Amino acid sequence: MDTLIALSPLLLMFLLMWFFIIRPAQKRQKATANMQAELRRGDRIVTIGGLHGQVDAVDDTTIYITVADGTRMQFERQAIARVVDSAKQTV
Repeated sequence: MDTLIALSPLLLMFLLMWFFIIRPAQKRQKATANMQAELRRGDRIVTIGGLHGQVDAVDDTTIYITVADGTRMQFERQAIARVVDSAKQTV
């Protein structure tokens, strides 16, 4: 009984860390991985380095981005921070 009382502050701290730090970070990580997996040609994106461009082609691990007329760059999927404007899907 005394050990349970002694460990209760530690357990409470762990639960607070779980709900306020670990769980939200896991949600963000899952959302980012999902966004990177759903990249399509025509999406306007921003890389982790701040480069803005439009997805030109998508490979398994690589995407090609057009940043200006005639300028095409190759990036890893993990280098994409966010999608600014998603391409419209036609069915």
